Amino acid sequence: MKITDIEVIELRVPSIDEKCEWGEDAVIVKVFTDNGLVGIGESDTSPMVVRAIIEAPNSNLYCSGLKALLIGENPLEIQKLWDKMYWSSNYLGRRGAGIHAMSAIDIALWDIASQYYQVPIHMLLGGKYRDKIRVYGTFIPGDTPEESKKIARNLKAQGFTSLKFGGGVLGDDDNIDYEIVKAVREELGNDFELQIDLASKWNTYGRAVNMFKRLEKFNLNWIEEPILADDMKSYAKLTGVTGAKLAGGESLTTRYEFRDFLEFAQPDIVQPDITRCGGISEMRKIYDLAAMNGTKLVPHGFSTGILLAATVQFLASTKDGDLMEYSQSTSPLFTSLVSNLNPSKNGYVTVPDCIGLGVELNEDVIEKYKVK
Repeated sequence: MKITDIEVIELRVPSIDEKCEWGEDAVIVKVFTDNGLVGIGESDTSPMVVRAIIEAPNSNLYCSGLKALLIGENPLEIQKLWDKMYWSSNYLGRRGAGIHAMSAIDIALWDIASQYYQVPIHMLLGGKYRDKIRVYGTFIPGDTPEESKKIARNLKAQGFTSLKFGGGVLGDDDNIDYEIVKAVREELGNDFELQIDLASKWNTYGRAVNMFKRLEKFNLNWIEEPILADDMKSYAKLTGVTGAKLAGGESLTTRYEFRDFLEFAQPDIVQPDITRCGGISEMRKIYDLAAMNGTKLVPHGFSTGILLAATVQFLASTKDGDLMEYSQSTSPLFTSLVSNLNPSKNGYVTVPDCIGLGVELNEDVIEKYKVK
């Protein structure tokens, strides 16, 4: 079996010149083979950049587009192809968007392998530890405390036992942050599991430590990305400041960045995104590093049902993978792109014994939002 083509599909809900919110754009990768098997992957990053990285022609020894490297290769040699892409694109890759593009392809290769061997991806990864995985719902808060309370109330009524909010106005003003957290906590009750995501908008250790202490009374489970993950010394100083755990790592790629983050930032929870960190192949290595450092791995995941399906299959194959993110985006790219989206029921998703990712793409949605 050989790879014959790689297709990159850019999707975007707003027009190209309008502001795009999280969940409103996406990039899908399809890997085609000469025996008819097609693998699907995605990356939660800039779609146009991923297209360029995959479709770029060879420039020199270390500067090749990914598609040129893979045509004619056996898609079942997943680790071999990961290493080839990493080595041969290291001028434009090695971290960031280069690894994001590799992640989408890697997921598609695991999709193909599962179809070829006719066993679920979690079996190829070593076996299924659980039939369902607890999920926490993630939402973007409203601009006011009352709006945020209403969102939280509705999600609790849907059966979620854990919620997180971030983005929007959160992180713009300390007093507004305080009032929104206070309102949501009052709505959910003191014992309901709640976490917040600052998307690094607290910026500095000084501001972050002040807010950690100010919010301590609200019994937050974790505080995520208070500052950039690059500031590992400040991360380490924040660990243990309050009872809230410190989480981060969604923007990091490869085992190399995560090794340093685990050692020097010392987070309580590490959050690789399977569509950014290097795909399923690299996620396995990051999980092992986290386990060896006594750190909980809870994947980031706020994109389409493709990401959701890949994350479910991966976590099912890990001993401690018992919690994952479940987007509450109202974007059609989350709600409708995958026709058979794995639903959240009473705070859990089931682990399907499907062949491949098991996703059915809605071609009408693709046609409507495809960037031409």
